[in-house]
Amino acid sequence: MVFNTGAALLDAIVLAVVDKEEIGTYGYRITQDVRQVLEISESTLYPVLRRLQKSGFLEVYDRECAGRNRRYYKTTAIGKAQLSEYRKEWLGYAEKITSIFEGGKKDE
Repeated sequence: MVFNTGAALLDAIVLAVVDKEEIGTYGYRITQDVRQVLEISESTLYPVLRRLQKSGFLEVYDRECAGRNRRYYKTTAIGKAQLSEYRKEWLGYAEKITSIFEGGKKDE
């Protein structure tokens, strides 16, 4: 992708991916889901997950899988509220950018 992905957009994408699963999801799966829309490495993802957890947007728990513990991430109530804000902001932003690309007025 030629466009840079800022921290806020990456946070929004990760929150949206995690929020899809009611019981939460784990790091590798999150990476694979995010890669459907942009290229991201696990080394980029884990600091995002820690930042979201520190902000109170994600809760973390361990769950056994094939005899090993797997770390799961789940959106909190605060995280769901933040995701809702991100969605509202994105819709307005995307509409403005689309308007410019399609030749519309910038001052609408």
